[in-house]
Amino acid sequence: MAAPSKTEVPPWGLAVAGSTGAIIANALVYPLDIVKTRLQVQVKRSPNDIPTTTNERHYTGTMHAILSIMEDEGIAGLYSGLAGSLLGVASTNFAYFYWYSTVRTLYLTKVQKSTKAPSTASELAIGAIAGALAQLFTIPIAVVTTRQQTQPKGDKKGMLATAKEVIESEDGWSGLWRGLKASLVLVINPAITYGAYQRLREVMYPHKLNLRPHEAFLLGAMSKTMATMATQPLIVAKVGLQSRPPPARNGKPFKSFHEVMYYIIEKEGLLGLFKGIAPQILKGLLVQGMLMMAKERIELLFVLLFRYMRTVRQEQLEKLAQLAASKAAEQKKALVG
Repeated sequence: MAAPSKTEVPPWGLAVAGSTGAIIANALVYPLDIVKTRLQVQVKRSPNDIPTTTNERHYTGTMHAILSIMEDEGIAGLYSGLAGSLLGVASTNFAYFYWYSTVRTLYLTKVQKSTKAPSTASELAIGAIAGALAQLFTIPIAVVTTRQQTQPKGDKKGMLATAKEVIESEDGWSGLWRGLKASLVLVINPAITYGAYQRLREVMYPHKLNLRPHEAFLLGAMSKTMATMATQPLIVAKVGLQSRPPPARNGKPFKSFHEVMYYIIEKEGLLGLFKGIAPQILKGLLVQGMLMMAKERIELLFVLLFRYMRTVRQEQLEKLAQLAASKAAEQKKALVG
């Protein structure tokens, strides 16, 4: 049997594999997502400031944030907004992998006109296009999820109620697309991630069609860490745009990620743009590693499934052909007789 190849799987199959891997990975490390979001939206305060809600508590690090959330909100607090988050990662990753596979195939067949791997620049461009298309359709879920993750304990709402709050308190329906510009800029993150993944794969495992789980995990972790370190200030700015404005702004939302970045630098200095980077990298490392590990396995299952279906179909066609030939022989024999 020939070695399994991803070219045997249609774009929707690759998209299902990617979104399934993302759901599994994000569900396992979701508390880190809560922690990195809380760290990224908190504003540095003076020692004399007294928090008025649990959400205004100042976290000093990842473990302090985890323990504080558990103390204030219980274990459930570490899973606030889980349903919306998983819906978001499923839809975003489905859209991303679908468009990535489609755009990459079009590039190889229509532009490059060869099966040779695209250059690093081409991989980044393909990833950016796929990321932009995915963001246009899925950013409202990200906005609602970010709001849910930063809601105080006494103000928890479901997805629909949170979406209604965003629409009524801000710019109408366009509020659900808050941070779109920052999200479009941030398509360089998955572009760097998957561009680096493809390039590292060619360097570390050349001519290997299917990776072992630990190999896929290693490549996913390495590529995501590189992308996160390069784009952390934009990630912090995007979270600031999509969350509730800090108390010092008296309910006035930010209008652009430049405004968020300026506010953070003014209040906390340049290092404020990298707050929450520890759980961000840890979460990204684990999620991307597990995502790519699961994705590679699911893609292999799809390859085997499609091969089996083609084999069954071919056998059915052969049986029909034999049956037709047998009937034709019988009719010919009857005519001769």
